Amino acid sequence: MKNKQLILFDLDGTLTDPKEGITKSFRFALEKLGYPEEDLDELEKVIGPPLWDSFQDYYGMTREQADLGVQYYRERYRDVGKFENILIEGIPELLWELKAAGKQLALATSKPTDYSIEILQHFEIDQPFDQMIGSNLDGTRINKDESIQHVLSLFDIPAENIVMIGDRKHDIIGAKAHGIDSIGVLFGYGSRQEFEQHGATIIVETVDELKQVLLGS
Repeated sequence: MKNKQLILFDLDGTLTDPKEGITKSFRFALEKLGYPEEDLDELEKVIGPPLWDSFQDYYGMTREQADLGVQYYRERYRDVGKFENILIEGIPELLWELKAAGKQLALATSKPTDYSIEILQHFEIDQPFDQMIGSNLDGTRINKDESIQHVLSLFDIPAENIVMIGDRKHDIIGAKAHGIDSIGVLFGYGSRQEFEQHGATIIVETVDELKQVLLGS
């Protein structure tokens, strides 16, 4: 992976641990919709997938109910939840070492672009990124392959020199859709089984191991 020129990063579970903010905001939305959920650990499953998918797939909601769920979720998340977040240890150092090595970095996330940029700025890790791309607030570009496609359109770099890094199957599936390698990180919310099932190129357990894969040091 040391030959990769463009490195794409997921956000939630890859750069930061967003569990508190996402699960509390999702619980807030569920309560408003009449689906009470007390156990925040039970809501770890909604970290990573597009919000609409989580409301529909896990709770059997219609698209119209999911639209309302996303609206309620954002009521809490945009003001409070997005900063109930923890920077993953070692990530800032890794980003700057990659930049020092001449790599180009891009964010490719299903989270809305505006929220994503605010989070990176909050943790002061926005500067290493050449591009920061997420979804739109109207629900478009929520699938990971769409955000990856948009990032790739901004760079003139061959697919063999690009890698996507993330903690859920959506990152792996999105990378494969565009013929690029992927790295599944186990310090987020995905499992080794999930990554193996969907064909991650490499699976790493720690930030140090990720650094070793990307830089060989």
